[in-house]
Amino acid sequence: MLVLSRKESQRIRVGDSIVVTIVKIGGDKVRVGIEAPDDVLVLRDELEAWDTTAPNEPTNSDSRAQAQVAAA
Repeated sequence: MLVLSRKESQRIRVGDSIVVTIVKIGGDKVRVGIEAPDDVLVLRDELEAWDTTAPNEPTNSDSRAQAQVAAA
């Protein structure tokens, strides 16, 4: 595992097409923005067991519209 320290507004690039941005740091929370192609599923770890075949599943474009994922 690669562990990096970042400040607000700083980015991390993963491969050629994924960018992770530290949006805000406050208290014990970090807000992270993730830019990824539509064919890449971005999923919080606690939702890992989520059934990806569910009829009402959010699409990656829905996730991109939100553009921010809260991480603790």
